[in-house]
Amino acid sequence: MQAPFLNNMAKQLLALGPKLARRPLGLIPFRVKAEILERLLGQLLSQQSEDEELAFLEGNWVAIDVVDMGLAFEVSFDSRWHVREPQAAAVTFSGHSKELLLVAAGKEDPDTLFFQRKLSIEGDTELGLEVKNLLLSIEFDTMPAPIRYSIEKLAMMIQQLQLKANPELA
Repeated sequence: MQAPFLNNMAKQLLALGPKLARRPLGLIPFRVKAEILERLLGQLLSQQSEDEELAFLEGNWVAIDVVDMGLAFEVSFDSRWHVREPQAAAVTFSGHSKELLLVAAGKEDPDTLFFQRKLSIEGDTELGLEVKNLLLSIEFDTMPAPIRYSIEKLAMMIQQLQLKANPELA
């Protein structure tokens, strides 16, 4: 009797979490979000920048669309990161927050999610593959501790909720 209730509650939490974050996120001016994203990218990909592995992004814009949170932006890199509102990116990555977070935590394979249609890549496929390989090259252990810890905890919570919502996955 309790198991179906818990399963249903887990499903609702997985669906409601991003919706609850969407509203306050929408109240933050885009410029503030862009500055935070630029700093975050600078920290996460500082080694790749030093190793000059980001040249393929120069003059190219990559769009990220976190569908369930209503967060969409484009990034590019020349000698520093640039973030802008969506305009005309060469390639667009889109997905729901839980899948993108699990990929960031190394808990899900982006290719698997792509073939399951949970992650979408549209546009310049070659550029998309270079971006995917760049993101996979980030060593999770080298991320700043607060970011790594937050991603780990959120990923663990999502995985536990998914198991509760779908016990057949266990």
